[in-house]
Amino acid sequence: MSTPYPFTAIVGQDDLRLGLLLNAVSPAVGGVLVRGEKGTAKSTAVRALAALMPEVPVVPGCRFSCDPGSPDPACPDGPHAEAAGVSRAARTVELPVGASEDRLVGALDIERALSEGVKAFEPGLLADAHRGILYVDEVNLLHDHLVDLLLDAAAMGASYVEREGVSVRHAARFLLVGTMNPEEGELRPQLLDRFGLTVEVSASRDTDERVEVVRRRLAYDDDPEGFAARWAEEESALRERIAAARVLLPRVVLSDGVLRQIAATCAAFEVDGMRADIVMARTATALAAWAGREEVTADDVRQAALLALPHRRRRNPFDAPGLDEDKLDQTLDEAGPQEDGSDDDDPDPGPDGGGGGGVPPQADGDRTPPSASQSDDTPSPAPESAPDTPGRPAGGEQQPVAAAEPFRTKMLSVPGLGEGAAGRRSRARTEHGRTTGAVRPQGALTKLHLAATVQAAAPHQRSRGRSGRGLVVRRDDLRQATREGREGNLVLFVVDASGSMAARQRMSAVKGAVLSLLLDAYQRRDKVGLVTFRGKEAEVALPPTSSVDAAAARLESLPTGGRTPLAAGLLKAHDVLRVERLRDPSRRPLLVVVTDGRATGGPEPVALAGRAGRLHRSEGTASVVVDCESGYVRLGLAGELARELGGTAVTLDELRADSIAGLVKDVTAAGRAA
Repeated sequence: MSTPYPFTAIVGQDDLRLGLLLNAVSPAVGGVLVRGEKGTAKSTAVRALAALMPEVPVVPGCRFSCDPGSPDPACPDGPHAEAAGVSRAARTVELPVGASEDRLVGALDIERALSEGVKAFEPGLLADAHRGILYVDEVNLLHDHLVDLLLDAAAMGASYVEREGVSVRHAARFLLVGTMNPEEGELRPQLLDRFGLTVEVSASRDTDERVEVVRRRLAYDDDPEGFAARWAEEESALRERIAAARVLLPRVVLSDGVLRQIAATCAAFEVDGMRADIVMARTATALAAWAGREEVTADDVRQAALLALPHRRRRNPFDAPGLDEDKLDQTLDEAGPQEDGSDDDDPDPGPDGGGGGGVPPQADGDRTPPSASQSDDTPSPAPESAPDTPGRPAGGEQQPVAAAEPFRTKMLSVPGLGEGAAGRRSRARTEHGRTTGAVRPQGALTKLHLAATVQAAAPHQRSRGRSGRGLVVRRDDLRQATREGREGNLVLFVVDASGSMAARQRMSAVKGAVLSLLLDAYQRRDKVGLVTFRGKEAEVALPPTSSVDAAAARLESLPTGGRTPLAAGLLKAHDVLRVERLRDPSRRPLLVVVTDGRATGGPEPVALAGRAGRLHRSEGTASVVVDCESGYVRLGLAGELARELGGTAVTLDELRADSIAGLVKDVTAAGRAA
């Protein structure tokens, strides 16, 4: 086994180290989610933590790591007779992003269960992680159903496997650590809430600190064992401190005054549910034990709030994480006893003497809205037909306008039955969902169709010499269940940013509609991309990604003005979809064109846009046109474009889920009569 990088040799990242150490002191805190940019020692710190964890006594030969002092009475390997336990190091079990459900929770030998009536169970990663650390790198890329299973096990302390009437339960208590890069997509809010703590990490901008990081890493790569030996004393001291804090933890007093501060803080920041209050109480208690105190102070509550609340305040993926620390201090002062005597200016030191617990500044989290001084009286751009003049921004560009308030949109789906990544938009053949039939398995059997299997085996029982109660089953009898669920799609937005859309009130409404569709794509686990067109050309403002907040940021800064090269926008979208089909053939696209349908610039712009639309239709691309035309006199150009695309058109009003303009609109497949 390779020598892990020492935990105490990590430079900086006080919040990350403190969050991990508090969970090591009190696993009841509920784990930690580490959010941050790539290359910030997230994985290194998690793997290094295992070396600091106390050894675990286990029942010899038990695959589920039962404690010999109190073995699990429902252990599949039990019941365990009284015997001396053996000690082993705490495990760090890594859950790969591409893991299957069977690999996570374990698998039953269905053939033996049917033919012999025995529960032949092969443990999964949840059993391996019991009483250790379960580490999920890039947890935001994990399939939703796996995240649900993982977090349910973490909350209940047990894993339940139910397969065709055969049930297995085993203990699964572990320290859950997830890491993620927000640029690659967010977790759903209800899943974020299941992590006890969250920390934001970013690379230091201090030159000396960066130099020290490189120096230590190079020294470790040259001689891992020698480097670890130089930090052995610090590692031993930290290991002893964790053990001492665990012993002290049951004696820590959480007074009614402190509980009132915790409740007042959660109420002031309007967090949902009561989990935040409980996590804050456990975190504050762990902080006191870590500091060697038997009483929780206001400083502990403040530190706990900075670790436990930021991710619980996000109402949608476009909200930047973080807390208003001035508001936090004011709430603690108002709810706390006046004679507390705590000094907020001298917080308890973190694991290496630093404060820790604060949220680092976000690289792009504080998005400044357009200047309030810019009024609707801003001079209009030159007419679309006017050439660009010196001193004027190319194409008569106007400053970006803020998006209107987002709303809940109608369901837009791709027709037919796909086989893409699990999601919540279009119908698809999936591993999970309702059973629709049975087929012979092409590879390993993953979902048994019991009735079809019994039906296939029944005619052969006499020829197979059946004499007992069990059904004689052969491999050829097994049938795989086919299931139908929902898939995530690639939603590619093509947004008209030309002068015809440049009226401030109108563009604000358009951006609000696109923002609403982005929010819908986030909730349905889609990938999104953004193509814009204005002036003389189109550009890919955002290549397809799972990060819808990145798309929202690009949309917010989108300028407007100039001619309307509609054909260029559609052709650029065609290029993007062509590349994505090669990268991920199973993910079906949904083209969303946001325009008033006008086309200007170049020879025969309208005819060229029609040919570009028919190109998408010929390739079977599902599409919808969001008609942004306004006013009493409407030309209906967006509807004409939708017919060329073989899709359908909806107005901004019809896009709203609460609109009475029509029912849910499914996108019409290519081939619809023009």
